[in-house]
Amino acid sequence: MTRDASENRQNGWWRDQTFLDDLRRNAQDRPDKPVLIAYRPPDDTKPRVVDYAELARVTDGFVAALVGLGIKHGDVVALQFPNWWEAAPLGLACAQVGARICLLMPIYGRHEIEHMLRRTGARLCITVTEWQGARLADIVADLAGQLPQLDHVVVADTVPGIPHPAGTLSFTEVFRTDPPAGADAAAKEPWSSLIALEPDEPFLILFTSGTTGESKGVVHSQNTLYAGCRAYAEPLGLDSSSVVFVAHTTMYYTGFVLGMLLPVMLGGTALVQEDWDADIHLDLVQRHGVTAFYGGPHILVDLIAAQRANPRDVSRLRRVVTGGAPIPPHVVEQVDEVLGAEAFALWGMTENGTVTITRSDDPPGWAAHSDGSVVDGMQVRIDTASGAGDGSGKLWVRGANQCLGYFGRDDLYAEALDEDGWFDTGDLVRDDGRGGIRVCGRVKDIVIHGGINVPVTDVEGILARHPSVREVAIIGVPDRDLDEQVCAVVAPAGGPPELAALRTHLASAGVTELFWPERLEVMDALPRTATGKVRKAELRARLRGT
Repeated sequence: MTRDASENRQNGWWRDQTFLDDLRRNAQDRPDKPVLIAYRPPDDTKPRVVDYAELARVTDGFVAALVGLGIKHGDVVALQFPNWWEAAPLGLACAQVGARICLLMPIYGRHEIEHMLRRTGARLCITVTEWQGARLADIVADLAGQLPQLDHVVVADTVPGIPHPAGTLSFTEVFRTDPPAGADAAAKEPWSSLIALEPDEPFLILFTSGTTGESKGVVHSQNTLYAGCRAYAEPLGLDSSSVVFVAHTTMYYTGFVLGMLLPVMLGGTALVQEDWDADIHLDLVQRHGVTAFYGGPHILVDLIAAQRANPRDVSRLRRVVTGGAPIPPHVVEQVDEVLGAEAFALWGMTENGTVTITRSDDPPGWAAHSDGSVVDGMQVRIDTASGAGDGSGKLWVRGANQCLGYFGRDDLYAEALDEDGWFDTGDLVRDDGRGGIRVCGRVKDIVIHGGINVPVTDVEGILARHPSVREVAIIGVPDRDLDEQVCAVVAPAGGPPELAALRTHLASAGVTELFWPERLEVMDALPRTATGKVRKAELRARLRGT
């Protein structure tokens, strides 16, 4: 045990239990209490209500299914689902088997899926027939022939009538969510040989993007996630009475950890809705008495507009939390005026979850001016020497929430750490005047579109292979002050390319549509530094007002 691990346990930031222990405790103490209330089209009026006792039974059944597929301690199971409640028992079952679960967002295309399955060496991939027009099962099944370690592809139906690819297994046949009577004992028969994950072992793999030329698989243990859950729950006063709703994909940190594992840890209740729709979400907030809601600023704008147009009784909603982008002051005001709730702003990364968050004892509307003060268990440091002389500087963090590293790329993770274990976030921040931080820029080359980090270097590398492209830079251009438009700045080889041709080129390479440029700017040459790096800040400044 390292000194940091010992300190984390001594301070209560880490523990000797796991989320499986939380599930078993709650299944015994509150078996009939709903833990997951899930809605799935086409019927958004009849939820699938899963209580703690049922979640424990389904998890046991999924354990038996994983064992039957030959999954064992140390294996990686990849899961690519929409916002479905089944992700929770699948993750918990992986922990019981000793496997690591790798979450893949359904928006990922062939290019991203292949990289992630190859990097992790996943032995099992669970996906769906189709999502938003993409035949995901066909993509994974085709990749299975090129990935010898991928033993099984399991497919769940999203659209009736689409046949499963040859050689794949049916999710409903392998993973029973309605085990027959007397199945509990049978499900636990193979457990004697299982080695469940310890709280400090690698558990969750989430791929994120940066400037290294590839997506990195962030690895978390159950303890780093436990610390991240506490960092979110305690400042907000969440407990077993809380009904939480996270309007983000369950295939990423916020949706899976804060939207599913956190309620299990607390003994609370979570809502799960397949698609984002402001009116449907507000109806559910009213129907189920949601007490805490998380959504990016662009989601809050839609939510407020829908509430203005058709007011609902959302009087139990007390906490509205946002992150991922600065929240405009008028949105903070409208959270109070229109939703009757308090707005909280947080800052964090896939690598560390919640690191800073605003508090109830901050001045009114403080979420419009700050990304919060540091949470228990974490430390932050602003390197003002790296700033512009205005008090801003690069943000470094370390502590109990911090991930274990990047899967299979210890070298890349080591590059992000200094000799004292501080992690380079790549963000520029300043002091907010109350001991917290305010993000004011990014050092890393990241474009955020649709709430997702665009893998800039990947996209640039593929576009550079287009015959009409000599040089290319992908930058983000502000769009409605809430998101960024993906812009390709191209120095052409011969005649200038058309935007449609570049998008077709990316489609043929299997790149997710969300990452395609929406705007094309053509220049004779891209501005570069003396060392050859493109001056992207200059490009953004040129295009900001055009």
